[in-house]
Amino acid sequence: MKRPSSAFLVALAVLGALLHAILAVTATAEKSMTSDEIAHLVAGHAYNTRGDFRLQPENGNLPQRLAALPMSLAGVPLPPPTLDTWRTADVWNYGHTTFYRQGISADQWLFLGRAMIALVSAATALIVFFWSRALFGWRGGFLSLALFVFCPAFLAHGALATSDVVMTFCFVASVGAWWRHLQSPGLAWAAVSAVTLGFAFVAKFSAVLLPPMLALTGLGWAAGEAARTGWKAPLLRLLRSTAAHAVVTWGVLWLFYGFRYGAFAPALAEGATFNHGWGWMLNGIGLPAKVIWWLKEWRVLPEAWLYGLTFVLQFSRARGAFMSGDYSVTGWVLFFPFAFLIKTTLPFLLLLAGGAVAGGVTALRIRTQAGTAALARTLRPLLPLAALFVIYWLTSLASHLNIGHRHILPTYPVLFIAAGWLGRWIDLRRPVVLAGIVGLTLWHAGESWRARPHYLAYFNQAVGGSENGWRHLVDSSLDWGQDLPGLKRWLDTGARGEPVFLAYFGTGDPGYEGIRATALPSLPEVGAPRRWHALAPGVYAIGATMLQHVYSTIRGDWTLEREREFQQLRAIEPTLLAYQDDPRRRAELLRDAPAENWTTAWKRYELLRFARLCHYLRVRPPDGVVGHSIRIYRLTAEELRGAVGDSATEWQSLIERTVQRAR
Repeated sequence: MKRPSSAFLVALAVLGALLHAILAVTATAEKSMTSDEIAHLVAGHAYNTRGDFRLQPENGNLPQRLAALPMSLAGVPLPPPTLDTWRTADVWNYGHTTFYRQGISADQWLFLGRAMIALVSAATALIVFFWSRALFGWRGGFLSLALFVFCPAFLAHGALATSDVVMTFCFVASVGAWWRHLQSPGLAWAAVSAVTLGFAFVAKFSAVLLPPMLALTGLGWAAGEAARTGWKAPLLRLLRSTAAHAVVTWGVLWLFYGFRYGAFAPALAEGATFNHGWGWMLNGIGLPAKVIWWLKEWRVLPEAWLYGLTFVLQFSRARGAFMSGDYSVTGWVLFFPFAFLIKTTLPFLLLLAGGAVAGGVTALRIRTQAGTAALARTLRPLLPLAALFVIYWLTSLASHLNIGHRHILPTYPVLFIAAGWLGRWIDLRRPVVLAGIVGLTLWHAGESWRARPHYLAYFNQAVGGSENGWRHLVDSSLDWGQDLPGLKRWLDTGARGEPVFLAYFGTGDPGYEGIRATALPSLPEVGAPRRWHALAPGVYAIGATMLQHVYSTIRGDWTLEREREFQQLRAIEPTLLAYQDDPRRRAELLRDAPAENWTTAWKRYELLRFARLCHYLRVRPPDGVVGHSIRIYRLTAEELRGAVGDSATEWQSLIERTVQRAR
C-alpha cells in the first residue's frame, strides 16, 4: 500500500485543526456573553478605533484588539466619550451600553469575535501537531492533534473572546521558536523567536514567566554545546540573543500602544481617569511598586502596560475562591491539581498515566544499557516543553488567584505533545496496545461529543460528571454567565406565566435574551440598579457561582450572628419597601435617618436574605438545570416562608427534612 504524501498528511492536520475551530465556535453560538468577554471586546474596539488604552489594560492588548477586529473594521459605533462610564473607565457598564443599549446585534459581533480567537486555537493545535511530529513521527503528531481537537477545555475557551487561548498559543510558540532558534543559528528563526516573545508580552501578563522558561531552556542548550565547544561560545550567543529579544519585545510593546506613553487618547483625555488611581493601585505590593514607579517616571514602557501589570499584581494578592464547599481569599496549593484531575477527560488521564509508566521504563532501560549521557541526549529535545511545564505549574501552585481551570491551559499542549510518544506503539504488530491507545482516544473524543455544547461546564466521572460540577468548582470552571439562551428556552416551555427570579453571574443581558425576571443579587452589577422587592412564590433561576456565594461578603457557614442580624432586618422589610415605593412615607423616614442608612440597610438585608435562601437551595434538588450552570427551583409560598421567613429552628428543620427526602 502506497504511503500518503507529506503534503496530504499536512493538509489532513490542517483540516483537523479547522474541525476543532468549527466545533468550538458552533458550540458557543448557543451561549450568551461570558463574564469577561464584554470587557475584552469593548476595550479592544476602543484600542483599535480611539487609541485609548484605559478600559481594561490588565487583560492583554493583543487578544482584545484581535477579538474586536470585526467590530472595528465594520465601524460599529462606541457610545459617546461624554458618558461617565467612559471617563471613569468603567468597562463593565460602558460595555453593557455598547452591546445592549445601542440597538446593535450583540450576538453577531460576539460570534465574530469568538471566531477570531477560534483561529488562534486552531493555530495552537497545529503547533502541537508539528512539534509532536518532529519528536515522534506522523503517528505521534496525529495522536497529539486528536487529543487537542477534542479537549473539552480548549473547545470551551478556544472560541471565547478572551485572552487565555491567545496566551496559551504565545507560551507554546515562544518556547518552541526559542529552542528552534538555538538549534538553528540564523536571522530567520531569531526574528521569529523575538517577535513571538514580543506578542506574548502584549497577550497577557503571565508572559513574565517566559524569561525564566527561556533562560532554563537556554542554559540546558548551552550545557549540551559546552560538551563540544566549551562554555564561552554558547554563553556569548545566549547573551547576544537575549539582548536582541529584549530590544524587539520592547519595540513590540510600544508598537501595540501606538508608540505613545500615555494611556489616554489625547483628543479624549479631558476629564478621563483610570478606574482605580495609581496611588491605590501601587499600595501594598512592596518592591514591585518602586520598580513600576521608576519605569513610569522614566517612561521606559507604555503607561497602560505598566498600569495593567500593577493591576494584576494588586488583584492577585487576594481573591474569593471556592473548592468543594471550602472558601478562601488566598487559594489552595491543591486547587489547580484538583481542577486538572476533575476537568480533564479520564481517558486522557489514563493515556498520560500509561505513557508515564512506559516512558519511565524506557528511560531506565536506556540509562542501564547506554548510560546517563545517552539518556540525557535522548531527553534533551524535551527540554523546552519541560521548562514550560515545570515553571508554569510551580507558579500556579503558589498562586492566590484560584478562580478558574482556564489558568492552567498553557500546560495542556505540553501534555498533548508528550502523549505523542505513544504514537510509536500504534502498530498492527502490537494489537493489544494499539487497541488500548485507539480505544482511549475514541473515548476521549466521545466524552467531548457527549459534553457538547456545554464544554465550559465539563467535569469527568471522578466527581460524578458535569451534573455534579457545581459542588466542586464554579466561576470560569463552570458558570461564567454563558447559559442565558438556554434559560430562556427552559422558561418558555416550563414556566409560562409564572413569576421568575434570577440571580445571574455574568455580563450578558437577560432582557436582551427575552428573559423577564425580577433580579436577585447578581455580579457584576451592570445596567439599571435593581429595585427593592419582596420574594414571592415562583421560579427561581440561580447561577451556580451565585448559589455558592463565592464573591459575596456573606459566604461560608450561616452563623447565629448572621441569623440575628437577618431577623432584625427582616422585621423592617415592609418599612424598607415603603421607603422605596411611597414618596410620602420616604419623606417621613428621612427625618429619622439619612438616605444612605436606608440604602445600606436594604443592601445588607438583601444579601443576608439571599444567602439564607441559598443555604437551603444547596441541599434541595432542583426542578431543572440549564447547561449545568443554572439551577432552577419552583418555590411555593410555604417553602419560601421556611427558607427566608421562619425562625432559625424552623429553617434548620426544613433543611433537615429536605436532606432526608433527597436521600
